[in-house]
Amino acid sequence: MALNAVRRGFIAAKNAQPAIISASNYSTEQTDLKAVLANKITDHQKKVAAFRKEHGDTVIQETTIDMTYGGMRSMKALVCETSVLDAEEGIRFRGYSIPECQQKLPKAEGGLEPLPEAIWWLLCTGDIPTKAQCDAISKEWVDRGDIPDHVAVSLENLPPHVHPMSQFISAIALLNTESKFAQAYSAGTLKKAQYWEYAYEDSMNLLAKLPTIAAVIYRNLYRDGSGNKVPALDASSDWSMNFCKMLGYDDPQFIELMRLYLVIHSDHEGGNVSAHTSHLVGSALSDPYLSFSAAMGGLAGPLHGLANQEVLVFLQKLKPLLSENYTKEELGKWVDEHLKSGQVVPGYGHAVLRKTDPRYTCQREFAQKFMPNDPMFKLVSDLYEVTPDILLKQGKAKNPWPNVDAHSGVLLTHYGMTEMSFYTVLFGVSRALGCLSQLIWSRAMGLPLERPKSHSTDGFIKLAQASKKKAAGAA
Repeated sequence: MALNAVRRGFIAAKNAQPAIISASNYSTEQTDLKAVLANKITDHQKKVAAFRKEHGDTVIQETTIDMTYGGMRSMKALVCETSVLDAEEGIRFRGYSIPECQQKLPKAEGGLEPLPEAIWWLLCTGDIPTKAQCDAISKEWVDRGDIPDHVAVSLENLPPHVHPMSQFISAIALLNTESKFAQAYSAGTLKKAQYWEYAYEDSMNLLAKLPTIAAVIYRNLYRDGSGNKVPALDASSDWSMNFCKMLGYDDPQFIELMRLYLVIHSDHEGGNVSAHTSHLVGSALSDPYLSFSAAMGGLAGPLHGLANQEVLVFLQKLKPLLSENYTKEELGKWVDEHLKSGQVVPGYGHAVLRKTDPRYTCQREFAQKFMPNDPMFKLVSDLYEVTPDILLKQGKAKNPWPNVDAHSGVLLTHYGMTEMSFYTVLFGVSRALGCLSQLIWSRAMGLPLERPKSHSTDGFIKLAQASKKKAAGAA
């Protein structure tokens, strides 16, 4: 990555200002995503205004004390237009299931998996894009992809013991100097109707730069400090291919895996830690860089994005404990004893899902197609056959089925990416697609500062007693 190219990108980003878009003359062949969004947002604002006028005082749910103390699970309290997680069907991106996305979304020439550019267009607009629209996004991200000097230098100066996620978060926050939204807001010239346009510009710039940042971190930590030798972005390549090349991987299968990985990890409605964090911080009108860096602090936690690493550690510890030609009966006995000892099988169970995670299923299908004889895939597959029944029998989980984290690490390892500490950075690059599309729509809809009311335990005791007294009086 030549520094003069970085400077050119930095200067261009400083000088460029987002064009004001009017919602008119929209065509399904339009390749300018911002123009398409302008039309979509105007229509949606009218829809929301009419809905709130008619149903603004409609009661949709009562909450309980257990909900309050239980992490607010199942509380219907957030607006998220981009995706919905159904307990039985799994994630739907703008109404489309993962298998439907795999079938309908455009692919690279000769490719089998959907392009992340396509899921970005879908999350932003609700429309299945054309290949030309995806190509336009690919080109725009190449044009916006250089990182400024101070970010590159800061990453080079970080000591190697700093965790890759800490480096990722720091670099994203440092990009705040480039924020079009922050610059316009500080100048006092920004109207509320324009908030989404500046959030869009920041989001597009950030998405363009994230693969470069991640690749610099990867090479600095795991490739002899070669972060300053990241190849230049190729205008003829899509986002995933450029990312893989910068990381140092050119296997076509790995590039296809990365396209699949970046799509299926992109969004998971609005209540997960990373999405909710970016929404919460963004509701204070923090710019997309600061909002997303905060979200990545949540993703770094072991109960969120770190889970796939924990699964792989578990599998690597389990494999030597089994005989080379173990049977499924032997594996089942080990799992049964392992669970009875008070330990867990990581990667199984989900806070919402009540079936096998479709993200697990599509990764399993990828492995069956390209790496059916991989020993670690065999172990993952055998665990899938024995673990759910044991969990159900022991009453250990309402959902005994595997989630996305039970599979992804084995796929990455197969193609040579064995650096587990980096896996959450990959997750972060993908999750940006969901967090930032949600943020654009939050600004477009004028969603306010998020500020739920809290009470002390004594306060909740009083509320509960008053509620019971009122119910008793009504009876």
